[in-house]
Amino acid sequence: PDLHELWPGGSRILVDIAADGGEDHSAGAAFLVNRTGSPRISSVEFSNFCIDGLHFVADGSGLDPENTYVNGKTGIYVASANDSFRVNGMGFVYLEHALTIYNADALSIHDNFIAESGSCIELRGWGQASKVTDNLIGAGFRGHSIYAENHGGLLITANNVFPRGASSVHLRNVTRSSVTNNRLHSFYPGMLILEGNASENLIGSNHLLRDREPWAPFLEVDNGRDDLFGLLVIEGTNNSVIGNHFSEIVDSEKLHPSEATPVIVRLAEGGHNYLASNHMVALDVRATSGDSAFDAQVDALLTTAAARSLDIVTVLVEPTSSGNTILDSGTDTQVIADKAANAFRPTPTVV
Repeated sequence: PDLHELWPGGSRILVDIAADGGEDHSAGAAFLVNRTGSPRISSVEFSNFCIDGLHFVADGSGLDPENTYVNGKTGIYVASANDSFRVNGMGFVYLEHALTIYNADALSIHDNFIAESGSCIELRGWGQASKVTDNLIGAGFRGHSIYAENHGGLLITANNVFPRGASSVHLRNVTRSSVTNNRLHSFYPGMLILEGNASENLIGSNHLLRDREPWAPFLEVDNGRDDLFGLLVIEGTNNSVIGNHFSEIVDSEKLHPSEATPVIVRLAEGGHNYLASNHMVALDVRATSGDSAFDAQVDALLTTAAARSLDIVTVLVEPTSSGNTILDSGTDTQVIADKAANAFRPTPTVV
C-alpha cells in the first residue's frame, strides 16, 4: 500500500505561509513570539513536534528549486527580549530560517533535529547565559548552522553539525563563551569563525572535518571562501584553542587558488590568544561523487586511504595579530608567524 506522508506518533506543523523571502524573516514564521514592555516574556517551551516548510522554490540561480534552500519560511521567530525559553526535542526541516531568537537570556536549545534548512540556529541582537547542546544540525550553503552575536556566557557543546552550511559555528562579538566537544563537518573553509570582539572564549576538544562535497548536484557550489581563509579564524583576543582535532581531507587538484597550501587555523586580528596541543591531519584524496546524497556521503566519510599526505599551514598568524602563544600545534615549517612577536613551540617530529 501507498503509505507516504504518514507521521504516526507525533505532531507535524506544515508551514504553508506565502512569504517573499525578504529581509523580514518573521513574515513567514510558523510561530512568532513578540511582546514588548516589562517584564520580559519568559518560560515559553517548544517541545516534541516538527515544523516542516514542505519544499524550497526557484531563486534564479539555475539550481533545482528543491536545492536552493530558499522559500521565505521560518520555523520559530522570537522578536522581543525573553528569559528562560526552551526548545527541546523538536524537528525543523525545509525552512529558509529554522530558529531565530533575539535578545535571549538563559535560553536552552537542546536535543533537536534542525536540518535541511537554509539557516538553522540564529541568536541575534544580544544575549547571555544560554546553551546550544546535543543537537543534530545541517544548514544550506548560504546559511548559518550555529550563529550568535553579542552574547556572553554561551555554551555550545555536544552538537553534531553536518554539511553543507556556509559555516559550522560563527560567533560575532561573543565573549567568555565555550565551544567544546562538538563534531563539526563542512565542505568549505570558514568552519569556525570568531569575528569582531570575540574574546576570552574556549575552543576545546572539538573534532573538525573538512572534505569535499560528494553529491553531484552541489559539486560546483561553495561558500565563496578559498583554502587560504582557514578552517578556524579568530579576530579577537585572549581566546584559548586547546586539544582540538582537525582533519583536512581534500583533493589537491581542486584547491582554490590553484596549488594553494590550505590553512587550518588563522589568527587574523587581535592577539594574546593561546593555542596548545591541537592535532592536524591533512590527506590528499581523489574525490568521488554520486547521485545518491546518502550513499556518497557515507562512502566519503569511511574512506581513509590517501595517495599521499597534504602540505598544510597549521597556524597562520597575520601581521595584525601579535602576542599569541602557539604550542604543539604544528612543526616549525607548518606554522607561519613572526616568532619575535609571538611565542612558539613546535610539535616534535620524527627524524
